[in-house]
Amino acid sequence: MLLAVGLYGQQQPIAYSHKTHLALGLKCNNCHKNADPGEAMGFPAESFCMSCHRTVKTGSPDIQKLAAAAKAKEPLPWVRVYRLPTYVYFSHRVHTTAGTTCETCHGPVPQRDVIKKEVTHDMRSCIACHTEKKARQDCTACHEERQ
Repeated sequence: MLLAVGLYGQQQPIAYSHKTHLALGLKCNNCHKNADPGEAMGFPAESFCMSCHRTVKTGSPDIQKLAAAAKAKEPLPWVRVYRLPTYVYFSHRVHTTAGTTCETCHGPVPQRDVIKKEVTHDMRSCIACHTEKKARQDCTACHEERQ
């Protein structure tokens, strides 16, 4: 069985190819949703994946593992590749509304079978982008305490 390797060599619960799925016409936000899409984007529910995989690649051990998780209503233990410190507030909604693409912060995901950390998420990289885009650079834009 293939395992996808993430940040620091951590294994993902199943091998998932973003390259394959995006080539089929899916978009990032087809799978990565959140009740409030402004902040962290969530992983798709296994039942969502099964809407296609009830009939696609059903013999694959990974799809069988996915089907078992969906049936048990147990989420797969996905490992986040990108994680910001808790003292940083980041809104996906603000950035995508401003025209920032997923690839800007997450690298060439559409070209990858295995996702790994390829873009640095530190204050220097954020300020460089904000300077280039003439976006807010005041401290409270990212470091304000949120309710």
